[in-house]
Amino acid sequence: MSQDTPAGDSAEKLTHFGFETVPEDDKARRVRSVFDAVAKRYDVMNDLMSGGVHRIWKTAMIDWLSPGPGTHLLDVAGGTGDIAFRFLDKAGAGAHVTVADINAEMIMVGRDRALDQGRLDLDWTVGDAERLPFKDRSFDYVTIAFGIRNVTRIKHALADMRRVLKPGGRFMCLEFSKVVLPGIDKVYDEYSFRMIPRIGQMVAGNADAYRYLVESIRRFPDQETFASWLREAGFEQVKYRNLTGGVAAIHTGWRL
Repeated sequence: MSQDTPAGDSAEKLTHFGFETVPEDDKARRVRSVFDAVAKRYDVMNDLMSGGVHRIWKTAMIDWLSPGPGTHLLDVAGGTGDIAFRFLDKAGAGAHVTVADINAEMIMVGRDRALDQGRLDLDWTVGDAERLPFKDRSFDYVTIAFGIRNVTRIKHALADMRRVLKPGGRFMCLEFSKVVLPGIDKVYDEYSFRMIPRIGQMVAGNADAYRYLVESIRRFPDQETFASWLREAGFEQVKYRNLTGGVAAIHTGWRL
């Protein structure tokens, strides 16, 4: 069922939570519960699940973004600060990041990391990607990494992220995607469904949370479909790049 499609005129609107069908109004609560449970071990789990490759993907996104000094980024669903810190290191003097995440536990992890590193050029906001608490045309860049698939109404969020971009501003999304190399898909599925929940149980004490995350990846649209959603939201010059044979992809668009 589509993220933005009602189940029927008289029925409550439904969406998916992994492979489970749930009321739209219940998904955000369930997602928040998942990340509450794994926040403190989230970055460790990312390293273990991807063999550290997620770091290469995030660096590739910031390299493509190529931010300059004095620019302001909004990083949505960026609670632990991974994208924010890379942006600041790349952009240089006078750059600033606003991190917004619906999950307060994730924000606390990122804020503590920033303080430990002596980083003061960030601010942190608990906020919903579908209803960002910022004025129109406020940011030079908006990014979201491995967060868009957890949003209940993805098209609403894309439109709102465009709203807060300045004219000439750039949007960029890093997300798991559809494998495009023959043979990799079967190995990837076997690893994802059998091993990742086991690792989640051993390291984070929560197999169900990581089972949901694996399922949510499989429910996310393919590269061309998601690119069409960006165009529908009003972004222009939409492009994407596959990473690791399509295991992940970077999507970008501009507000012109």
